[in-house]
Amino acid sequence: MMKKQKEAGWHVRMLTHEIRKSLNRHTILYTTLIELSKTLDLNNCVVWMPNEGNTVLNLTHELNGKKSSKPYSHSIPISDPDVIEIEGSEGAKILRPDSALGSASSSGSDEVGVIAAIRMQMLRVSDFKGGTPEPIQACYAILVLVLPGEKIVEVVADQVAVALSHAAVLEESQLMREKLVDQNRALLQARKDAMMASQARISFQKVMSKGMRRPMHSISGLLSMIQQGKVGDGQRIAIDTMAKTSSVLSTLINDVMEISATGNGKFALELRNFRLHSMIKEAACLAKCFCVSHNFDFSLDIENSLPDFVLGDEKRIFQVLLHMVGNLLNGWDSGGHVTFQVSSANANHIRNDQRMPVWRANSYKGYSSVKFEISINNSNSQDNSMTSVPISNRKYSSDGIESVLGFNVCKKLVQMMQGNIRVIPNSRGIPQIMTLILRFHVQPSFGVASVFEPEASVDPHLQILFSEGFQVILADDDAVNRLVTRKLLEKLGCNVSAVSSGFECLNTLGSTGNFFHIVLLDLHMPEMDGFEVAMRIRKFRSGNKPLIIALTASADENIGEKCLQVG
Repeated sequence: MMKKQKEAGWHVRMLTHEIRKSLNRHTILYTTLIELSKTLDLNNCVVWMPNEGNTVLNLTHELNGKKSSKPYSHSIPISDPDVIEIEGSEGAKILRPDSALGSASSSGSDEVGVIAAIRMQMLRVSDFKGGTPEPIQACYAILVLVLPGEKIVEVVADQVAVALSHAAVLEESQLMREKLVDQNRALLQARKDAMMASQARISFQKVMSKGMRRPMHSISGLLSMIQQGKVGDGQRIAIDTMAKTSSVLSTLINDVMEISATGNGKFALELRNFRLHSMIKEAACLAKCFCVSHNFDFSLDIENSLPDFVLGDEKRIFQVLLHMVGNLLNGWDSGGHVTFQVSSANANHIRNDQRMPVWRANSYKGYSSVKFEISINNSNSQDNSMTSVPISNRKYSSDGIESVLGFNVCKKLVQMMQGNIRVIPNSRGIPQIMTLILRFHVQPSFGVASVFEPEASVDPHLQILFSEGFQVILADDDAVNRLVTRKLLEKLGCNVSAVSSGFECLNTLGSTGNFFHIVLLDLHMPEMDGFEVAMRIRKFRSGNKPLIIALTASADENIGEKCLQVG
């Protein structure tokens, strides 16, 4: 007996070693069945497991069974008397010769000794809480052993149950590890994508800043210099229009850079007091230029009762009006007439328009709704019939207005201003009338000169300082910007020394006898940027140190704080 116990213990250790060689459930279980059959000289060894609905027991593993094309070759109903008795018992049960479970487990063999069956409880990964396994009663299997004689079945069942549980735990652990690997791989890819997107955003900001924003600032500066000179009335109108257009384009560039920086597709409105009639006339002046270039006549009709002094985002309204004219002209051949009408939008029109935002009745006090309508009449077209269609309810062709990026931007701007924009196409679907309705906060007309008109003179204290001749050094690698900034400073009475790099700036400052009150530094010069120049001036310059002012077209929110840190 001691010898047999020692051999059994050795076999269990060997069995555990074989089990741990594989993480496959079926391989582990078949290894267990084969080793048990060798040890106990079994005729057959069968494992029955319930289906998901817990209605039948399926023969899942068999030592001597033949392979079948069906997933489960034998099934026993869960209501079988032997199955019920085994499920409710803790020990082994010797099956009768006429037992359905025993017959299905013996594989039709005539030489059958004792057929014993026992319930096996199995564990899962979720059963281990704080290191203590908690078997779930619903998770069980039935082991049937076909023995040549009387054997101790409980020990065999315990060993097979351990094998089954071990296989299940290992399999589930492997699945968990695979899921964790997939999650880590997805996180690494998401991190890589985020870093690439950040780098792309930074590159885009640099290109926009250097390639668009800085040239636009130069153009604006040149136009402001021309405006201050002596020009004729006709030239002044053209120059003022160009200045207004450059301002609108600068606003558009700023919006693009702000959207790319924040990444949320939003930007703030710039609400300020402005003169509505003056803005309309400036927009009409530029719209007339567009129309003339397309061989269209142009007329303007402004209702005299409209308020003049209002609060709103003047630049973006100007931008929307120009886009409305451009979108209409793009859909028509040359030859026709464009009418620009501006009138008050009555309350009935607003209430009947379901797309307009809901305003409280008392919110109309101090506000005025204005309707901007631009229509086109092509003299070469024989079909000018129209049907009013909201912009969101009509789909145009690939060349239609819905595919125009500029119009989509305008629609978003109008929605931010709580307004409405509509298109009225003709029967062929070509946009013929565009309507914009906006609500303005009317400002009082008294004291408007100090609010709406720019200051005509410079502060007297500044005039005294500038008249003394400020010594200024200007460092900027862009030749156009350098020229414009120098001319503007000289117009203020400054003595300017312009250089194109940080090294030249330091050399000029270090020359004997040179003293400068102000240093204007472009922050993004090659080789040595403005930050490095400023730090070297603060570190090596002794005595009276000049005031250092940064020049930048960057949209970085932290650049101001960084400038203060370096002085």
